[in-house]
Amino acid sequence: MPVPAPTTAPAPSASAPSAPAPSTTPAAPAPSVLKRSTLLVLCACVMVAQSMVAAINLLIPQLGSSGLDPSASEILWTVDAYVIVFAGLLIPAGALGDRYGRKGALLTGLGLFAAGATVSATAVSPALLIAGRGISGAGAALIMPATMSILMRVAPPEQRPRALASWTLAMGLGGFAGNAGGGLIGEYLSWRALFWVMVPLGALLALAVARTTPRTDRSAGTAHAPSLDPVGTLILTAGLVAVLFGVIESPLYGWGAPRILCAFAAGAVLLAAFTAHALRSRAPLFDPRVFRSARLSAATLGSAVAFFGLFALFYVNSQYLQYVKGYGAARAGFAIVPLTIGMALVPRLAARWSASPRPVVGGGLLLIGAGLLGVSAADAGTPYAAYACWLLVISAGTGLCMPALTLGVVSSLPPHQAGLGSGLGTSAREIGAALGVAVSGTLLAAHTGTGHTGGAADFTSGMAAALRVVGAVVIVLAAVVAAGLGPRRRQDGS
Repeated sequence: MPVPAPTTAPAPSASAPSAPAPSTTPAAPAPSVLKRSTLLVLCACVMVAQSMVAAINLLIPQLGSSGLDPSASEILWTVDAYVIVFAGLLIPAGALGDRYGRKGALLTGLGLFAAGATVSATAVSPALLIAGRGISGAGAALIMPATMSILMRVAPPEQRPRALASWTLAMGLGGFAGNAGGGLIGEYLSWRALFWVMVPLGALLALAVARTTPRTDRSAGTAHAPSLDPVGTLILTAGLVAVLFGVIESPLYGWGAPRILCAFAAGAVLLAAFTAHALRSRAPLFDPRVFRSARLSAATLGSAVAFFGLFALFYVNSQYLQYVKGYGAARAGFAIVPLTIGMALVPRLAARWSASPRPVVGGGLLLIGAGLLGVSAADAGTPYAAYACWLLVISAGTGLCMPALTLGVVSSLPPHQAGLGSGLGTSAREIGAALGVAVSGTLLAAHTGTGHTGGAADFTSGMAAALRVVGAVVIVLAAVVAAGLGPRRRQDGS
């Protein structure tokens, strides 16, 4: 899929006034052709890390009746520990890879991921299961930005849109793999099988990375080495965790509950404290003034909006197919296949239009919003074929906008901060995903109460309300995001 050569990021000073002048930015190594084996291995790492976000959801019934005898709160934390640690550590993990080596960060991440899976598989108490999920989440936080950063450093300019489209596709396929794998395990095997499978898989991926992935330049010891900024890292991570805690637990306790309000207040104070610290520090984790760039701000918001819509759908999809349509767990997991079709095919077209992000991103987000409104009309009598058509619309929108959004975030920062850029973009996606689940879960609970005691009709009514609200928000924010995306400026360099 031939594509026009993308242009490079604006000089750091355009986004962050305190950044060094462009002339002092270290030149990227001369890129060669990105090997197919390298691309496939890196995308496989992305798929595995992303799959563990969704896979556990289909095992909740089995976990609840297992010998661990977890409480409702412990089940919630089993699901959420991975996402909270994953999203909370993405930004410092990206900076760590930029400074000390992206390949090393990726291998370390795979090791942590497998170690966490081992702890979860052998857990004899809910606390150990939750701890294992958190360790795996820390590994995923190293994996995601490292894969993106390696692609941006290894691929020559003309290959980058294709590489980013493949990376985005791998994220989408990871969601499908998690749903399908979780469904199959939930129906035929023990929940422990999910984690046992990840142990040799992590080892095989580490071996493949060691053999196929080249080392990229590291910035440690240079004038442009990203600072690890321990104080700033601690404040930022704590702030993100507090916000995510409030978002994720809000459907269970209510948005106005004291613990939720305290979590949001703590998150706001900590994020404000990080901003103040970073503006005063000589070597911050990252300069908040990078968000003066309209392109970076819009691309970050757009990434969050797209995943806000997608994960709102994921939350109600398996429940609708199992509870309303009567599908088994495995069949429900595979019924989401239409969502992968557009993600696989449309990026091949979208990459050709990477120089015109406004119509691509705006159109893609509009398709996601329209597809959610279409799905909201589904009920017990809706044929699966009609339901699948709306999934295809959402899939096409995702495939259209996500490569451009990903490129918009990464290309807005200097090349030596590619890992940090990937961390910012992926953090936005995970926060958007958590919000999508929280909002749809809250609106669904308002109609169905606890469980499904109100019946299938009440469930479809709640699903309709949830998806209409989420779809309308996506459509409104599509215009905001498109307005912030101007034509990319061309510069020399990588």
